[in-house]
Amino acid sequence: MEDRITGVMIYYYFVCKRKLWYFVHEISMEAENENVMLGKLLDENSYQRGEKHINIDNVINIDFIKEHKELHEVKKSKAIEEAGIWQVKYYLYYLKQRGVSGLKEKIDYPLLKKNLLVELAQEDEEQIEQIISDINKMKNQPLPPEFSEGKICTKCAYHDLCFI
Repeated sequence: MEDRITGVMIYYYFVCKRKLWYFVHEISMEAENENVMLGKLLDENSYQRGEKHINIDNVINIDFIKEHKELHEVKKSKAIEEAGIWQVKYYLYYLKQRGVSGLKEKIDYPLLKKNLLVELAQEDEEQIEQIISDINKMKNQPLPPEFSEGKICTKCAYHDLCFI
């Protein structure tokens, strides 16, 4: 299996390891999920100015970029904020590995009219390298991790698959 680690994989690593396993094994349930569709609609209709959906190497997909080297990620809510923070830290890490530095990253919550500035520290880089290693190990596991119900399960696109 390919070594490519995407921003979505980093996000799922913090959301649910089982969801991550399904995703890395190309089992997708999100196309028809209403919460995913709502998030896409919110993204499409928020922040009309600026270049949007910048895909870099099919690894990271930046929602939009503003002047002054400011990258932005749009999120519907703060419900899984830690996952969003690590996703954007990964974007900064990924770009730094390719010689791009001096960037700022903000997570925007348009429904809350709030944003959060995220920076990448040295210890974050070390943790990201461990996360990448963990995800690569997961790609080689023949079965998904044991199911454990969490508070986000009812809104998850993989809900029905986990509850079979």
